[in-house]
Amino acid sequence: MSARCSLVVNGKAVRVSTGDTPLEAALADGVIAPTTGLHGSHLLGQGASPSSRRAQARLHRAEPVKLSTPRPSKAAESLVFAEVKPAAQARRVGTVTQIVPLGAHVVEVVVTITRRLDIEPGHQVTAAFEGFDPIDVSPTLRLDGTTELNELVFHLRLGHACDAVAHALGEEILLGHPVKIKGPVGRGYYRPGGGRLLLVGRETGFAPIWAIARAARYIEPQREIVVVIGASDPLDLYMRPSLDWLRATGVSRITLVADRTRQRPPDVRPGPLTAHLTGLKTTDVVHVAGDASTVGAVEVLAAGAGARCYPILIPPGL
Repeated sequence: MSARCSLVVNGKAVRVSTGDTPLEAALADGVIAPTTGLHGSHLLGQGASPSSRRAQARLHRAEPVKLSTPRPSKAAESLVFAEVKPAAQARRVGTVTQIVPLGAHVVEVVVTITRRLDIEPGHQVTAAFEGFDPIDVSPTLRLDGTTELNELVFHLRLGHACDAVAHALGEEILLGHPVKIKGPVGRGYYRPGGGRLLLVGRETGFAPIWAIARAARYIEPQREIVVVIGASDPLDLYMRPSLDWLRATGVSRITLVADRTRQRPPDVRPGPLTAHLTGLKTTDVVHVAGDASTVGAVEVLAAGAGARCYPILIPPGL
């Protein structure tokens, strides 16, 4: 038997020594090349130049080749688990500088902090309004997309079942009220790259969805985005100015959903959010923000399609 044979990789003929794997041969002939990744590991097939020829061809092996699952290197382990490592949290102090009604049951609260907090779109923070228990809230932008580097913009829900902080807005919590911030919190933050981006939010869950969508339009203007936003009452769909901006920048697939049909505008569809989240693909990336039942239902749909899903849980009453 000949000690070498021919192999075609990406349309190029490669000479392979007996006992070499196709990957080793392709690396040796420069068809693919290793490069150093973000975390110091080597990513195959992404090199700008071919790898160097191996120093010594292995023409023969003293013993038969044994097929086994290789143990991952430390560099590979750090790459796989890099995203699991929690982000470092920081603490800031600030005051309430703006309280603006956005809709029938939603209010916008702006907290100005002493120094900018390093967070990604979709991250949450723990906010402790003086005299009240801490709450996990999602920093976002104003509906017109504006904010300052030292501002944190929150959307809070009002009503009989709202959190104590939201209930106290305009009464015990006024302009100048002290607030302590700790964050970031959560893993639902925006990650550039990947397939189609599906953004799903219910009621004040629109806050992190708006932050992610705005960032994605600037960072990845060619990436396909699908937005599905829902509420119990059509009057709580307060985010229309933001959705108009997304449409103007090329996001054509935007769906509004409301549970109640009374006073439902023609562009608002009935039914649950999941009924309008169809055609999921394995390459999709889903961000969902809302109550536990909404997040859980979307996670099940994403898992069934094999799509990546990043949940952002909005605490009850917020």
